[in-house]
Amino acid sequence: MLGEGPVWDSSSKELVWVDIERCKLHIYHFPSGTKSDFQFDSLLSAVVPVDNSNLYLLAFQKGLALFNRGTGEFHYFDNPEKDIPTNRFNDGKCDPQGRFWIGSMDCGAAPGKGSLYRVDWNQKVTKMLSGVGVSNGLAWDESKSKMYYIDTLTYQVVSFDFDAASGSIGRQQSVIAVPKSHGAPDGMCIDEEAMLWIAHWGGANVSRWDPRNGKLLEKIPVPAPYVTSCCFGNDQLDTLYITSARTGLSDAEVTAYPHSGSVFSLKPGVKGKQSINFKINQQQDSNG
Repeated sequence: MLGEGPVWDSSSKELVWVDIERCKLHIYHFPSGTKSDFQFDSLLSAVVPVDNSNLYLLAFQKGLALFNRGTGEFHYFDNPEKDIPTNRFNDGKCDPQGRFWIGSMDCGAAPGKGSLYRVDWNQKVTKMLSGVGVSNGLAWDESKSKMYYIDTLTYQVVSFDFDAASGSIGRQQSVIAVPKSHGAPDGMCIDEEAMLWIAHWGGANVSRWDPRNGKLLEKIPVPAPYVTSCCFGNDQLDTLYITSARTGLSDAEVTAYPHSGSVFSLKPGVKGKQSINFKINQQQDSNG
């Protein structure tokens, strides 16, 4: 119904993603062609594998949890918005150092109700931004010490100066302005040329942008109106995996776009950056 947050786990050669509305975790194992599903009792908005383990870090409406896919056991370790029952988490991703960044939103998408949080290796949760509308795409360019971020309601991509050692963010700049006719910017990833790939909710496309000058480089149609996120994967990181949603479509729209809610793949002609796993309990350096 609401596919989101694809992550490529290079160690297991698996694509992992969630269905937010159906509270499901999906795992597709490419070598065997088998798919595993896990059902939960709370809206599930984001997943990242935990490095060197059988664990996943999951972002539920009830809070943040560690889940063991082998035993089925999980435990909540924090819920920074436990006093805001009308909010839920949305998109989340790990930075290049293995910290998890997760944003929130009002369930009715009211502006200014969400925040962005950073989860450190010791599972400490820190609020990094407040006053967010719909917290969405994240990407990092280590060579430029930049973090890119999307609040969907703003139709912009902004950059922050990013300190890799401490995980702090600094000066904010608007780098891409997305025309409303293009569809709302949703999830995002970065390729090896430091160009940004954005999924467009209501736009039936994914697009490639140059954050240095804000220019649109490519726009690729997707056979689903609500395109939610994307990530690079496969052994060569040359395949873009794209999630989509079926929720909110009329019967006529479902007939016109029968593959809505599917995961699509695309060979865009450029390789991407590897998805990063959560590096639990690592010691921070002297600047951390």
